[in-house]
Amino acid sequence: MKISEKKAWNALEEVMDPEIHISLIDLGLIYKITVQKEKIHVLMTLTTVGCPLFSLIEKEVKDKLIFLGFKPENIKLELTFDPPWTMERITEKGRAMMGI
Repeated sequence: MKISEKKAWNALEEVMDPEIHISLIDLGLIYKITVQKEKIHVLMTLTTVGCPLFSLIEKEVKDKLIFLGFKPENIKLELTFDPPWTMERITEKGRAMMGI
């Protein structure tokens, strides 16, 4: 079963930042999602280098993708800080939720 990149983006909208309680998508933490056959590659960042909650975020992202239908061995999460995250990456919805 082919799962579209759009479905993956939509699924990750349900993964919340554990501190701010806004989705990773609305925070602009997901840079790119690529689906090739049964494999998915997610390029993402964090709000700060060395975020102590990355392992929790990583687990929630993987769990959501597994629920969507990807096998664990076909999920690749790549963490990058280039470009570094800034508040400009937050969506309008995210800004409204934060009151900014």
